[in-house]
Amino acid sequence: MNTLQNKTALITGSARGLGKAIAERYAALGANIIVNYSRDKVSAEETLSTVEAMGVKAIAIQADVSKVTDIERLFSETKKAFGKIDIVIANAGIEMVETPVTQFTEEQFDHLFNINTKGAYFTMQQAAKNVEDNGRIIYIASSTTAFPVPGMAVYGGSKTTPRYLVDVLSKEIGHRGVTVNSIIPFAVDHSGIFVDPNAYPELRKSLIESCPMGRLAEVEDVANLAEFFASDLSSFVNGQHLLVNGGATQ
Repeated sequence: MNTLQNKTALITGSARGLGKAIAERYAALGANIIVNYSRDKVSAEETLSTVEAMGVKAIAIQADVSKVTDIERLFSETKKAFGKIDIVIANAGIEMVETPVTQFTEEQFDHLFNINTKGAYFTMQQAAKNVEDNGRIIYIASSTTAFPVPGMAVYGGSKTTPRYLVDVLSKEIGHRGVTVNSIIPFAVDHSGIFVDPNAYPELRKSLIESCPMGRLAEVEDVANLAEFFASDLSSFVNGQHLLVNGGATQ
């Protein structure tokens, strides 16, 4: 059985959705947890209560990953509280779908890239500076970086640059025993744009039809891989990008 006893895990965007599922999984394995949120303090406190009930230490830290000063503060407060960081999940992000290239505005472009690209980049930069030797850095990407989908040009583009950073960073700090990998989820049910089961019915139908397993991903599917990448089982898996998509073709 995997264990993360005596590990400290910082998960950006962990008040809800995928980040919350990963926080809960790591807490169940014994890791101390930093719950990060930008605006939703109520959800962050709910996640905090859930992981604390598992008998681990946890704190919630507000930080907007689109601001480098907030990211730096997030890491400094984490080290002040726990003394070290073993695992960093760069998960915080926003989605925008069903918007053709010709309709994207500059404001929308900047908003997505500030959070998804700039935020992930500087989160992983701080992780590289602060994570313990033999630590883990994990980026939550998107299957749109592997399979172009109409209406998702800017969203997919904003998630692609950090994937390249994973490739480079894995080579720059691998000598410390630190692994840097990305998880590439398919559309996730009950998370992101699909929190509402009635949202985007045509897109949902199209995605399900493209998947041989006939469903969207669940948060637990992603948490399973996050557990693997954080554990000793992945100690020699570095610079990799693993699809969690049930064999889907888009």
